[in-house]
Amino acid sequence: MRTHVPDFWEDQKAAEAQMRKIKELKFWIENYEELEKQVEELQLAFDFVKDELVTEEEVEEQYKAVMEAIENLELRNMLRREEDKLGVVLKINSGAGGTESQDWASMLMRLYLRWAEKHGYKTSIAQLLEGDDAGIKSTTINIEGDYVYGYLKSENGVHRLVRVSPYNAQGKRMTSFASVFVTPLVDDTIEINISPACVSWDTFRSGGAGGQNVNKVESGVRLRYQYKDPYTGEEEEILIENTETRDQPKNKENAMRQLKSILYEKELQHRMQEQAKIEAGKKKIEWGSQIRSYVFDDRRVKDHRTNYQTSDVNGVMDGDIDDFIKAYLMEFAATLD
Repeated sequence: MRTHVPDFWEDQKAAEAQMRKIKELKFWIENYEELEKQVEELQLAFDFVKDELVTEEEVEEQYKAVMEAIENLELRNMLRREEDKLGVVLKINSGAGGTESQDWASMLMRLYLRWAEKHGYKTSIAQLLEGDDAGIKSTTINIEGDYVYGYLKSENGVHRLVRVSPYNAQGKRMTSFASVFVTPLVDDTIEINISPACVSWDTFRSGGAGGQNVNKVESGVRLRYQYKDPYTGEEEEILIENTETRDQPKNKENAMRQLKSILYEKELQHRMQEQAKIEAGKKKIEWGSQIRSYVFDDRRVKDHRTNYQTSDVNGVMDGDIDDFIKAYLMEFAATLD
């Protein structure tokens, strides 16, 4: 094996890239063999039902399990773009509407943290701005693991909540909005050019609302990057705050990683526009569009891009969004490839 060659790890980047390829091949081989085994067992069960050794219900259950395994592999096969394999920087901003919208933003934060936990992904909160009375105004979460971006790119956009608000004395039905913005979390394999002359830093104290949780030193960092689009010449300031740890150098390192992720996303957007993969007339998935409605009173969550909906509101708010992700990839993967 090439990995057993004495000088294999001398070029660490090349070695890590090779290990990733091996891991990917291993995934497909093992899953194919497991699926082949399940299909054989299903065939046996089908034969046994004729001899009344198993019930039709047991065969039906086995059939459903096989179909689910096939669909999961098909979904993974759709994630072929370079960035699909990466983790994500997920940012949530509450919309207009004060406490109600800020509460909605915190509910979405919990949803994505629960989703990540169920899939065994590592999460860290890079930035959190609490609401005035309840909820949050904004948060930035890093979610690390294989193919997180491939799955969560479906969540990019505006999420709408309709419910009888616990913060409204008249018990009126209210509508709130929160924005979810997902960018790939770049790793060392992605080369991003950052001009040091365009970077400036501020520091500030980070911590809770008061008492023991207040950080007495300025460990929070604010990165400002003067970005000039290499294709259009347009200029903008990119602002990133990081209060992830009490270690200022570590927070600076994390902020730079987020900056790389944003710049990488901008390059991807340009690449997609150049490729013109999304044809005119097709539904366009972009930041700022309302993608999903969560109507609590009617027990309904509906995605407006795919028309997939479910009545399991509690499950969705507890992180069960895989069916929404699946519906999105099934419909849009070809145009995003």
